[in-house]
Order: sequence, then structure tokens, then C-alpha cells
Amino acid sequence: MSLWDEVTSRLGRLTGRDDGARTDGLALVYRGPASSPGCAEDVAAVLDRAGLEPRYVGPRERLRLTPQTLAGAALYAHPGGPDLDVSWRHMAPHRKTIRHYVRDGGNYLGFCLGGYLAGSDPGFDLLPGDTDQYIGTKGASVCHDGDDVVTVSWKGQQRDLYFQDGPYFDVKRSRVQVLARYDNDRIAAMTCRFGEGRVAVVGPHPEATPSWFTDVGLTPVAPATDLALDLVAALRA
Repeated sequence: MSLWDEVTSRLGRLTGRDDGARTDGLALVYRGPASSPGCAEDVAAVLDRAGLEPRYVGPRERLRLTPQTLAGAALYAHPGGPDLDVSWRHMAPHRKTIRHYVRDGGNYLGFCLGGYLAGSDPGFDLLPGDTDQYIGTKGASVCHDGDDVVTVSWKGQQRDLYFQDGPYFDVKRSRVQVLARYDNDRIAAMTCRFGEGRVAVVGPHPEATPSWFTDVGLTPVAPATDLALDLVAALRA
């Protein structure tokens, strides 16, 4: 039985739903006012390549972000989006729902804004610590909140990634698995446990396609979809 089968099976038992009411491998991707156009779609494309079944969830989607919807999902993914404080006004009502889902064995995947939202001030409080702006850290190679390229060390390999005011993760390092670091040693991507569930978050955008770069006048770098897939795979570890 795969991880996704185990997660959905156990959540089904907790909620009283039988196997016929669930979709094994269902990956919910938030799409709504707390995400930016195109971000949800490119996260969904990564999840599809990972062998999952992505579906959108949000206030204007067929699926709404409720405990019942999450109970049938192997994973909840939150993509990049607008300002954290603006986005939090939309997501604050779902804080308890997201926390309970992950605590009870669900998986949370966050890209950029989704990484910020995993923190605590404000956020879902899923990390052993909090998040903050990388651009404000000492020695940061990007010091503005516009679109740019940032270099990270992902499992010891130097990679260039699309970046737009993403977070770093200010956490207890003994309680997390670090996947990537910015060039000033701040954590750029990581996984950790929360209750019975797992969390995987990243500050830059490994899911970015070439159009992300060209649309803002940047020269595209080598695709980093393999790193986005590695982040998803980290939830299976």
C-alpha cells in the first residue's frame, strides 16, 4: 500500500467514510483570492507528474475547503499568491480546518505564499518555528520584493530558481529535514512532521515555467521541475 493509500485509508476511518467515498491520490490545490493567476495551475501540473490526481479547491471552485473535502485528500497544496497579510484575511477562517487535517495524518505542500502560510504569525502554525522574508536577512543575494532569480543549494547542488519575495524558514533545525538553503545559509526548503501528518515547504518557485521569467523580462534558467517533484517526494519519506 502506498503512502497516499495509507493516508486516505486512515483518514477515511477517522471520518467514517468508506473507500468508495474517497479518491486515492487526490491532491487538492488551492485556487482563489489567496493565490496568483497561473500559480495553482503549475503546482497542479507538478502533482500530475508526480502521479497524483490534482483538483482545485477554493471559494469559486466546485470543491470547497472544508473538513469533508480534505478528509478525502492525500495532500493539500497552497501555491504562490499575493501579500501575506492580504491572503491571510481569506485563509484565516480555514486555520483550524488545515491544522486538524495535517495533525490527523494529512500532507501540506506550500510554495512561496504557501510556505509563509505554514508559519505562525500569521499562518496555520504547522512549523516548529516561523517564517520571514529572505530579502530582509543579512547577506541575502536578493534585497527587493520584485521578480528575480535566486541561487540555492538543494541537497548540495547549486540551482537557480525563480523568486519573488519568498520566505525563509526560521525553525528548530533538529526538528526538520532541510532540503535547500539560500546562499546565506537560511533555510529555503524543508520538511517536518506536524502531529501525524507531514509538511513540505519552499520559499522560491521550483515549479516555475519559462513563461514566468519571460513575462517579467528575466532570462529563463534551466527548468527546476525535478526539485518541485523532490519536494513532493519528501512527503513520502
